[in-house]
Amino acid sequence: MSQSQALYSVAQVRGFDAHAIRELGVPGYTLMQRAGEAALHALRTCWPTAQRIALVCGGGNNGGDGYVLGRYARAAGFEVSVYAAVALPLLQGDAKRAADDFQAGGGPVQPFAGARLADAEVLVDALLGTGARAPLRPEMLAAIAAMNRAGVPILALDLPSGLDGDRGVALGEAVRANATITFVAPKAGLFLGEGPDYAGRVLCDALELPPPSGAGSEPVMERIEKAELARVLPRRSRGAHKGDFGRVLVIAGGLGMAGAARLTGEACLRSGAGLVTVATAAENVTAIVAGRPELICFGARAAGDLAAALAAASVVAIGPGLGTSDWARAMLEAALACGKPLVIDADAINLLAASGNRKLPQAVLTPHPGEAGRLLGSSAAAVQVDRPAALRQLVELTGAVIVLKGAGTLVGAPGRINALCTRGNPGMAAPGMGDVLTGAIAGILAQCRDPWLAARAAVMAHALAGDDLARPSGGRGMLALEVAEGLARWVNP
Repeated sequence: MSQSQALYSVAQVRGFDAHAIRELGVPGYTLMQRAGEAALHALRTCWPTAQRIALVCGGGNNGGDGYVLGRYARAAGFEVSVYAAVALPLLQGDAKRAADDFQAGGGPVQPFAGARLADAEVLVDALLGTGARAPLRPEMLAAIAAMNRAGVPILALDLPSGLDGDRGVALGEAVRANATITFVAPKAGLFLGEGPDYAGRVLCDALELPPPSGAGSEPVMERIEKAELARVLPRRSRGAHKGDFGRVLVIAGGLGMAGAARLTGEACLRSGAGLVTVATAAENVTAIVAGRPELICFGARAAGDLAAALAAASVVAIGPGLGTSDWARAMLEAALACGKPLVIDADAINLLAASGNRKLPQAVLTPHPGEAGRLLGSSAAAVQVDRPAALRQLVELTGAVIVLKGAGTLVGAPGRINALCTRGNPGMAAPGMGDVLTGAIAGILAQCRDPWLAARAAVMAHALAGDDLARPSGGRGMLALEVAEGLARWVNP
């Protein structure tokens, strides 16, 4: 893992700050001054022509960062207005020193006035940062609402005020920034859940501190890198043949659900699996073969019909469009008993949840929030409130590799640092996208034989293929089959 991909909790970053002050001998006010310098650089980078800025400063260190930025911006020739959301006599420590230095340099500080924020070309949020706690006080909520109403681009310092830096959820209301300059190390909440909607473009400055090391420095999460695809799927030798790249059995598509089976099988092929067989309701076979003749397809009327295909398979994917009938249960029981690596999705997950959870150490499970909620005995809403916690619970419950789908798909497994995909787009919120992801995971797993690596690589390839489609169109109206077709570009290094 490269250091740039590591994500940390708010508590960890506070610990890194404390270590720098206590063990490295860097004064807290020096860190605050470095943060002000980094913020000025971010301001110039994102809005190179802006001259009028307004800062909303709170009472803690985030406010102190704002006062330092205000002083440096004035010295650089900016027209600076500072609005104190916390009265100056209440400030303490480094924040008080920063405000005093700003005023000593001739900078006026005005009481907070939301109506005047629209006069600026750029608004700086230095209200709460990582100091946000739920529930937010009414005066803080009012200040956040005023910033969002101002209609002015916003630069947030460290975190958009009101955003939970660990979970990526708004604590009632949060600043919707166009850009965020975060300090010391990137916080996970900037990239999770709603975090990207509130943070905008994220820049990070380490404030001249060395990379985290020692006890407690292991990141809580890492971003999946595009380069992983080349490592998991190296260039093929000239003498390769299809038998070298695994056999996938897809068990999918109850009555009337031929499309789900077709999409899953197609994604397996597009991901590079050597041979793909689809077992489905007999009524679906003609439609699937007519649409994709490269798929081997047969109708399975009973679990016994799967025996030969299960014996030949190196990977089994089950669930898309399967339904929850007695037939579907029999298909799932046969798959669970086969002893092969499994990719379990959709109705197969719902059947697992209904029948009582079990350990599945050779499996990759790909729940969306609703399916995750059923496995955990909670709800989709509860999962979305704290996706990292839900991921940990699912891993502990099943012993499997878990792909928790959604905006910012998460991948977890026993003994692994959770992984986050920051690619993908809202256009992928469309029917069949999960079926394509299931096929991609199974297809890559058939080639690399490592469920953890396959899940990560497939999630990234799926997201990148979706992003390719969204660039010319904006995303609305994208089709899952188009994403499946686009996988081939990303599985070739």
